[in-house]
Order: sequence, then structure tokens, then C-alpha cells
Amino acid sequence: MQTGVHHIDGTFHSRAVAEWRYSVDMTEGVFDPDNELLAGYCEGRQVLVFSSGVVDSLYGEAVRAYFAAHLPEGSWQYVVLPTGEHNKNLRSVEAICEHAKEARIDRHGLLVAVGGGIVCDIVGFAASIYKRGIGFIKVNTTLVGQIDVGVGIKTGVNFLASKNMVGTYYPAHASINDPRLLQSLPARQISCGLAEIIKMAIIVSAELFELLEVHVASIRARRFADGSVQDGQRDLKVLTMAIRLMMDELCPNLQERELARLVDFGHSFSPMMEIESDHQLHHGEAVAIDMALSARIAVRLGLLSEADCARILALLVASGLPVYHAATCSAALLVEALRDMVLHRGGRVNLVVPTGLGCADFIRHSEALPAELVAAAADDLRRYCNTRAALSEEDVHALA
Repeated sequence: MQTGVHHIDGTFHSRAVAEWRYSVDMTEGVFDPDNELLAGYCEGRQVLVFSSGVVDSLYGEAVRAYFAAHLPEGSWQYVVLPTGEHNKNLRSVEAICEHAKEARIDRHGLLVAVGGGIVCDIVGFAASIYKRGIGFIKVNTTLVGQIDVGVGIKTGVNFLASKNMVGTYYPAHASINDPRLLQSLPARQISCGLAEIIKMAIIVSAELFELLEVHVASIRARRFADGSVQDGQRDLKVLTMAIRLMMDELCPNLQERELARLVDFGHSFSPMMEIESDHQLHHGEAVAIDMALSARIAVRLGLLSEADCARILALLVASGLPVYHAATCSAALLVEALRDMVLHRGGRVNLVVPTGLGCADFIRHSEALPAELVAAAADDLRRYCNTRAALSEEDVHALA
């Protein structure tokens, strides 16, 4: 594409091209003293490191020791941020910018986020606007972070009771995934991360779906453990496949100029579910319910077989994820979510639905999604959960 300034009929026209390149590094022992990956990215810069309270309790001592060993004294500072969805807001972004100003971080400086999606989102947003943009690094400590936030370029915060309403597209200077960090995650966070992996399997990879069907129980138990043993290598294959698939889908449309995106599977009803539950539903849990609902919608529209839908629901349940939540699957809330999709996606719902295992399509127009259909799909899930609960009780009685 030719760039430059052209003067035509009294109007100056400017055409410029911005090339965005970014990478995701896979490493083990990112804070080990002899691992120079992170230090290499920070060399010669003023660095301000941010983590959450939970991450600080787990890794704070190692992080401080790492930077003390690799960077000159006075060239870095470490700050613990209050996190949680209630702190994912503009005030937190302002606070990060205040810390950066007090630390005299210049245009060459770096903000480093050590944490999950919330820390990386708010630090990335702050980096994108502080001095009109400085570098930042993501060290992703959660499975959701390593699969989702860590491989994209979106930053954002919640605003006016809407999830991620305010944000930017801004690639990180570096994004680092260390599978060892996943070992410290509680079971619920592993399940939430699995929701994002399952998402990619359903929409683009039957191979990944089948791997998960066979091995998800082991993955949950091992938490992507040591890659030097056979089971660990298989777990890491699942992780790296999901990352590659996510990046393949994101890269052609980094700024979301095209509003119909397969990676929005599970992310249509779920934002409103998270907000309505006052974040009692974690992100991955809301995504799982959204995927289950979208699958049942697809069945009712004749786009997905009952057998494939049953396998999707079974994999979600086996991953420790919910497929129904009464308080947020009400007909009124789901209709409101549909209206919000239309506003967010340029006048169309662009609802992603599975059409098989490893393939998906869009329901583009709201006319194809009457309230009665969506409510009936939600009721299918309610009955599914009730049936599972009844069967479980019968099994208990039989064992007694």
C-alpha cells in the first residue's frame, strides 16, 4: 500500500500504515535466576512491575529477587494492585498512571503485568494511554490469561455496568507464558481456563476436542504439569494447540474491523451473565453457560445434531464447568443480551453457534432468534441439569 500525503481538490489526504508485530513466548521457570528471557526484554529501561495480592503472595519474593538480580538498583519498582472485577475500572488505570509518573517512567520505560487477565488488561490499558503509549509486558499467571488475554492485543476495563466497554487495541512488547505458573492455580481457575480451550476446540478443531474428551480429567488433576514426562507433554500439546488456534483466528482481524468473529463463541450472552451475577460467575463459567446455550440454540435450529450437542455438554461438565445458572438464564436477561449484541456488533447479533465438532457458523440476524426460541434452549439446559442431579441421587441410593 502506497503511503504519503496527497493534495486533491483543496483537501490533503494522508495514508499511513502501522505494522503490528507481537509474539508469545513459552518458557519454563520465568522467574528462575538463570532464565534471562524477561530480563532481556527489560534491559536498559526503567521498569514498573505490577501484580495482584494473590500473585504477590505466591511469587512476589521470586519476582523481586529476579529483578534485583538482573536489573540495576533504582531501575525498577514493584507495586501490588487491588484486583477483582470490581477494581477493573478507570480509577485503577489512573492509579497505574500515577505510579508511572511518580516512578518517572519515560517513553522508553516499561510496565510489566504479572498476573491474570484483570491485571494484564488494566496495566495494558494504562500503558496504551500513558504518554500516549509506552511498552508493556504480560507475564500470564492464569490459564485464561495464557490462552486468551495473553495472545491478543485488547485491553479494557468495565464501565457503566458493562464488561470491557472502555479499552484499546495495543500489542504488548512481550507476552510470556510459563506453564509452571499454572501449578498454583485452584481447581476453579483451571476449569475457567479450560472453557477457553474448549471454545477453540468446538469452533475450529475436532482433534483438540477429542484430545480433551479423553484427557480432561488428567489435565485438571495435573494442572499442565512437568512437560518432561509423557502425560505432561500431552497436556502441553493441548495448551500450545489452543494458543496457536487462538492466534490464527485473531491475527487477520486484530482490531475487529470484521464484527463477525468465530472467537466470540461463548462471549455473546456471557458478559451480561457475569455482570448480572455480580461476578459470582467467573468469566470461564459464564463462557461455558453461553457455549451450552448456543449449542442448544443450534440444535433447535437444526444446525447441530443432538449427539454432538450431548458431547459438548458432557465435556463442559467433565471440565468442572456449569452449563446452566438459573439467575442469569432468565428469558428477560437473555433478550436484553441479544439487544446488546446488536448494539455491539454493528446492527447484527452475529451469534456464533457450533454446526459440528470443530466447525461453527453465525446466526447474523435477530429475526432468527425469537425470544421463545432462546428461552426454550435455556429450558433445555435446566432440564439437562435436573436430570443429571436426579441420576446422581439414584446412583447414591443404589450404592447405599
